[in-house]
Amino acid sequence: MTEIRARRPYAIGEAWEARARREVLGDDGQLLIVAADHPARGSLGVRDDKMAMASRPELLNRLLTALERPGVDGVLATPDVLEDLLLLGALENKLVIGSMNRGGLQGSVFELDDRFTAYCAAELDARGIDGGKMLTRIDLGDAGTVATLEASARAVTELAERRLMAMVEPFWSIRKDGRVQNLLDPDSVIKSIQIASGLGATSAYTWLKLPVVDDLPRVMEATTLPTLLLGGDPTAAPEDTYASWGKALKLPSVRGLVVGRALLFPPDGDVAAAVDHAAQLVHGGAA
Repeated sequence: MTEIRARRPYAIGEAWEARARREVLGDDGQLLIVAADHPARGSLGVRDDKMAMASRPELLNRLLTALERPGVDGVLATPDVLEDLLLLGALENKLVIGSMNRGGLQGSVFELDDRFTAYCAAELDARGIDGGKMLTRIDLGDAGTVATLEASARAVTELAERRLMAMVEPFWSIRKDGRVQNLLDPDSVIKSIQIASGLGATSAYTWLKLPVVDDLPRVMEATTLPTLLLGGDPTAAPEDTYASWGKALKLPSVRGLVVGRALLFPPDGDVAAAVDHAAQLVHGGAA
């Protein structure tokens, strides 16, 4: 792959042009998307291993295993990871979502001024990528929040103009002991939903990416937008995680899962089994 990048970088553009695409939703209207955009924000840790995602070959091998399993609809990642997967032929007939803002580096003083440092709407459209995802954390005590809100709103509008999915991942956040913490109580999540839903000139192509929290039926009443649930804390026991996903997927506006480390780095190391379990929850018999 490095040889291709060094000698034929134009091969990436050619591969995007030749990629076979799919409709966003299949017959059952549900999605299972694997996420791998953490490294670009300096977030490499999984459980006790602070550098778990540092090896690109290891991450790619895990992603290839996941994308080969029945019931996996697509992947969410930054340009570097997506282009590696593209060169490996792993994106054919998959839903591809590009991560847009990775400037809020984990642990930085500017973490909440989350600049758009990866994809823009025009580039997503030019490459035939199916949508863009933006992390949108809201901290009333951090002036960087307003810049992120403005940039996310612009991205929602520009994606909608191109009829591409705008996946907004909102959190109500605070700083405690110098670290950003996302508040996951129902009322905080509801407030973040209401703000995220109003971003941009239209919500026609907006999807939400939300955490699984307590009192989720009441939380999900805050929006009519189609919603994908994020995988949650990879430190939780897998059986507890699967049980929470199963309950959440029964809600009408929930259309599937976007899961990263919980599937790519399961405690027992069996990526295929973890992905198969998630696919069964999302797609049932169809998986």
